[in-house]
Formats: sequence, C-alpha cells, structure tokens
Amino acid sequence: MKIKSNKEYKETLHKVYKLMNKGEKKLTAAEKERLEQMAKAAEYYEDHVLKIMPLPVTVVSVVQEKIEELDIPQVKLSKMLNIGTSKLSQILNGKRKPDVPFLKAVHEKLNIDGNLLLEKV
Repeated sequence: MKIKSNKEYKETLHKVYKLMNKGEKKLTAAEKERLEQMAKAAEYYEDHVLKIMPLPVTVVSVVQEKIEELDIPQVKLSKMLNIGTSKLSQILNGKRKPDVPFLKAVHEKLNIDGNLLLEKV
C-alpha cells in the first residue's frame, strides 16, 4: 500500500483510528494485517513526504501533556504537587528551571518516570 496524497493520508489515518478503537482483541487476523499495512504506509508518508519532525521531549512538555491528559487546570495541579501556582506557571512558561522538589513531586504525583525527568533536566 502506498499513500499518494494528503487526502489519502487523512483517510488512511481515519481507518487506522477506527480499527484501533475496536480494540486489539476484537480485530480479526485480516484487520490486524490491514492495520499494520496502513500504519506503515502512513509512517512512510510522514517521513518521506510530510517530513514530520518529532517534537523534543522536555520536562515541561511531559508535564503539559499530563495536564491535558488529566484535564485539570494549573491551579489544581499546583495543589497536587504542593507548590505555588506562580512557581508552576514560571516553570511551564520557561521562566524558571524545574528544581528537585518539583521533579520529585511530578514523579510521585503524576507517575512520570524519574529517569525520564532526570535525563531531560
């Protein structure tokens, strides 16, 4: 399978998501094979036509992703992490570097891998 246009790419992604939403255990062997083919074609199209560059992973991006996943405001997160809202805001806006208490709280309260946090500081 080869994707030839942005329209085909979007249609392929839609089909991939539809199959993925069924759940792996509910897919037939033919559907699993088709899913794998479409995913490989989409990945090839992204790498060679769209040339999508992966975003760099930072402590801030990981925390912001977690905020979106949990669907909570910064105020609630600051309470969860037991830090001030202004400190959290400064860290998330790049005006202040994450310190050890922040990293420890993020690891413990948000279940973010400590090794990942330490590598990205």
